[in-house]
Amino acid sequence: MTEPGFALVASKVWLDGRFQPARVDVAGSLVTGITVLPCDHDSCRTPDELTGGAIRIPDGAVLLPGLVDSHVHVNEPGRTEWEGFHSATLAAAAGGVTTIVDMPLNSIPPTTTAEALCIKREAAEPSAFVDIGFWGGAIPSSLGALAPLHEAGVFGFKCFLSPSGVEEFPHLDHGQLLSAMEEVAALDSRLIVHAEDPHLLGDAGPLGVGYDGFLRSRPPASERAAIDAVIDGVRRTGCRTHILHLSDARALPAIRAAKAAGLPLTVETCPHYLTIVSEEIPDGASEFKCCPPIREARNRDLLWDGVLNGTIDAIVSDHSPSTVDMKRAGDGDFGLAWGGISGLQLGLSAVWTEARRRGLPLAAVLPLFTTGPAHIAGLDGVGTIAVGSPAHLTLFVPEDPMVVDAHELHHRNPISAYDGRAFAGRVHKTWLRGEVVFDASAGGAGEAPHLRRPPSGQLIRSRATVRA
Repeated sequence: MTEPGFALVASKVWLDGRFQPARVDVAGSLVTGITVLPCDHDSCRTPDELTGGAIRIPDGAVLLPGLVDSHVHVNEPGRTEWEGFHSATLAAAAGGVTTIVDMPLNSIPPTTTAEALCIKREAAEPSAFVDIGFWGGAIPSSLGALAPLHEAGVFGFKCFLSPSGVEEFPHLDHGQLLSAMEEVAALDSRLIVHAEDPHLLGDAGPLGVGYDGFLRSRPPASERAAIDAVIDGVRRTGCRTHILHLSDARALPAIRAAKAAGLPLTVETCPHYLTIVSEEIPDGASEFKCCPPIREARNRDLLWDGVLNGTIDAIVSDHSPSTVDMKRAGDGDFGLAWGGISGLQLGLSAVWTEARRRGLPLAAVLPLFTTGPAHIAGLDGVGTIAVGSPAHLTLFVPEDPMVVDAHELHHRNPISAYDGRAFAGRVHKTWLRGEVVFDASAGGAGEAPHLRRPPSGQLIRSRATVRA
């Protein structure tokens, strides 16, 4: 059921790449009007004839478009005990995210055929509290047969250049990468790449509880070598290509040069790489394990340079959860524990806290949570507040402190690298097509008002591939 029409007035609304005082009118599921308002610098109180009947956003809060996360592992069906669409989309809504794009692994079956996509969509449809799109997978056995998935509406194709961690999603070698690029370019789709060179990685197996051993097993040279190979492939094929979860900041000059040369290349990084450093990771704290790894403080500083100079296009969660037992495998052995960070609910708060510490404004990072990932996925009409766009809105209070308790998050499993961390801001409310899907004032996990109504998220398809 759709909310009746309403209007919101705030002293800071994210419009056209900057904060402005404005009234936003919503009717049905759409933004139907935007009025930029005159504003007294002390109170931002405007005449009643301009704001009458509107809900005034409290001072200190900002109205944002619904965030976009183009890198989420939901894992259902097949590994729903790791995460499912119900818990994942609740977590997304609580983090201000109204659109996610699901990765083709670690579900069983992986999304490497049109039939597997149908299975995944059937699992997602009754449980979606936010909108969900899907990536397809490019594995050795699916090369030459990607067109049916493309026609079924996936937003592009993911591949690994090193072992993925699950046997049903094998990686591509160099020749197969070029074949995939040629095929994806012919479809006018996009390839998204986990870029680590397997020849430069350590052997799989126990590494002990010290983080340094794990860090040495996945050196920066592996990322750089793989990214160089990807850039060469883009140059040879013209394939639109996206580099996933950049960890090694010293790869940024090559990426920047490729983009300057006009190659269709984009790159993302993740909140954990921008907010956590290897020097702080205790022995046995395998909740911090991810691939590629969290690196040193100096590397983090260079990643922030890439954010600020525009080389990095998006900040996305790479939410890759598992059960607590898998994250604690080997009693905290970094070689045996599952690699993945649970952070879908926390990305904006985490990154804003670090940006604030660095003296940066919220405006410096917002595009990387909104239009940046939307552009990467080829999503139209999301990540902005505009007349005619879906009324996906987020109310964020930048100075409202919070301390993360993994047991209070909506993620299915109560383990997170952010557990116990103090953040400067939090999401207070999220609207999806004009409906409230999260309201922090209603209580904690399991008590929010979105549980009183059926899920209203939609399963979305790539507009470029949908035909009448």
